[in-house]
Amino acid sequence: MKKTVEGFALAMPVFFCIVYACFFQVYVAASVPSCLPANVCDTAEIQNVPVDSAGIDSTDVLSWSQSLQASLDELAGSDMFQRSQLGLYVYDLTADSAIYGFGQRQLMRPASVQKLFTTVTALADLGGSFQFVTRFYMNGAVNDSIFSGDLYLKGGFDPRFGNDDMNAFIEVLMERGIRQIDGRIFSDMSLKDTLKWGEGWCWDDDERILRPLLYNGKDIFMMKFYEKLDENGIAHPTAYTEKQVPQDSVILLAERSHTVDQILMRLLKNSDNLYAEALFYQLGAMEDAHYPSARVSAGKVNALIRSLGFDPDDYNVADGSGLSLYNYTTPELVVQLLRYAWKRNNIYLHLFPALPIAGVDGTLERRMCSGNAFSNVHAKTGTLRGVSTLAGYATASNGHMICFCIMNQGIRSNSAAHRFQDKVCQIITR
Repeated sequence: MKKTVEGFALAMPVFFCIVYACFFQVYVAASVPSCLPANVCDTAEIQNVPVDSAGIDSTDVLSWSQSLQASLDELAGSDMFQRSQLGLYVYDLTADSAIYGFGQRQLMRPASVQKLFTTVTALADLGGSFQFVTRFYMNGAVNDSIFSGDLYLKGGFDPRFGNDDMNAFIEVLMERGIRQIDGRIFSDMSLKDTLKWGEGWCWDDDERILRPLLYNGKDIFMMKFYEKLDENGIAHPTAYTEKQVPQDSVILLAERSHTVDQILMRLLKNSDNLYAEALFYQLGAMEDAHYPSARVSAGKVNALIRSLGFDPDDYNVADGSGLSLYNYTTPELVVQLLRYAWKRNNIYLHLFPALPIAGVDGTLERRMCSGNAFSNVHAKTGTLRGVSTLAGYATASNGHMICFCIMNQGIRSNSAAHRFQDKVCQIITR
């Protein structure tokens, strides 16, 4: 097109029509619901979302959101999506309104973004002061350095239980003058079911065994306990068996614990699957049932999903880590989960510091190392074969807090998905 004066004059009526249409959209926006329709590929429908409830100039917000929508539309039109699927949802928390959606209601595998559901549900139900506790009980008496009776080690599924904790248990015996155990030793594994791995996990995942009694995250607790007895010269029976701690006639010798915040830092920043499952099974243990299955814990997550205004039957929660291929959710649901957490300090103040920070730490340490997204995006990554996801928070250039969820499915290259996700984050924060 030639840039002539005549061309400019001819374009002026069209320009004024566009300006009028934009102002008309601002006028009608207040009467339009905040949720996006299922077919959100229509940019006009996305723009007709209330853009500001925080007292900020709506014209400025609309201009910013329109620019963001145009950039994301261009990205979503990439050739990579001729052979793979995309679910994308961006929400302005400050204005409490949706900004952009593309396939945000498609059911997809969340991979480790599933850990957000586990974390938020646990913080809502268990609280930020929750402790992972391993307990040591006795039922018997000490006579002349000989303990006659039973010892019980009750697992609390604490993945951080280690050498110092085990030494503390042995010290309790030494302080009581015990040099010989004349009785039985039991391990109480009743916090969860007896399955070693999660439902829908692949046989070649090579994940750690899920057991309530762990030593440095491994299923070697009782072996280490016996080794410590030997090191300290305490004679003991050669074998142990599994049995629940009796309801009465037992004395608590010692307990060791770690806080939920200690668990969350590694769970989210390092995306530790064992830590996620340990937290997930605490939800089922709330019911005081013996050997509760993963489905009991999933029921707690489903209750939260229902409280968000969604039907949990439309989704599937199979585990706490996202390893299961049976997990199914949508970007829309993930964003509403993040919105729920952001509105509640008792959840958000524990969740936000534990999320990986772009270009700084965790699984985002080597991503978005420059630009506005650097040190700005706090988000959970997710990776399975053919699946790459990212969901979290960021601050936009206008000061608004944003939450988002990006799900790439059917991909052959994680690096291609990462580049796409990083570009989305740079657009959100510019």
